[in-house]
Amino acid sequence: MTELICHTDSYIRDFTAQVLVVQGDQNLVVLDRTAFYPGGGGQPYDVGTLVAGEQTLAVSKVQRQGNDILHHVKVEDEETLSLPQIGVEITGHVDWERRYRLMRTHTALHILCGVVWRDYGAQVTGGNMEPLKGRMDFEFEALRQELVQEIEAKVNAEVECGREVVVRHLPRAEAFEIPDLIQTKINLLPEGIEEVRSVEIVGLDLQADGGTHVANTREVGHIRIADYKSKGRINKRLHIELTP
Repeated sequence: MTELICHTDSYIRDFTAQVLVVQGDQNLVVLDRTAFYPGGGGQPYDVGTLVAGEQTLAVSKVQRQGNDILHHVKVEDEETLSLPQIGVEITGHVDWERRYRLMRTHTALHILCGVVWRDYGAQVTGGNMEPLKGRMDFEFEALRQELVQEIEAKVNAEVECGREVVVRHLPRAEAFEIPDLIQTKINLLPEGIEEVRSVEIVGLDLQADGGTHVANTREVGHIRIADYKSKGRINKRLHIELTP
């Protein structure tokens, strides 16, 4: 079982861990703890490096498999690759520039979601992101330019408010007593999960979420709604971009 460090502190970028499993035929390494986010909820997985002794391994993909986090090691030279042995201590380094941009983007999408839910009562029907840009789909029957401009002004006002972003881990029963914790059209939480991680933008938004976020909305920077389009009769898409 891998402890997911970034679930409690998104700002940890370097860490030490012990190797639990090595799958040489697939170039996979499982650690007892990791700061690499394995992807999910529209947020891509992290990349970076693992260092074991004099060997530096590029982490090209990270994914969850049950309670384990699999680190896919990119092999550039088969003849010189040497995977670490089980039990060895390694040092992990997350590609921080990419991760922090994803943290800003993910929080920006939560701000957008919070404003749209609060002021227009529209649920989320889908979303995705990459560093500094993303898109979110809502249950809007109509979306015109004036409304888009209004939404953009409101989300940037929330950024400037400097709202604190708070992460909590709650027992499932307690979490589901919170009104509107699930703002997506479909409840994406797996059946049988015992603990729910919530992300709250204090005074604006509270959602069940597994991704990484900044600690204050001011860190997000300016949000621009770059495009909007209809994806069905009651499904409208907003594309956002952030300043570098």
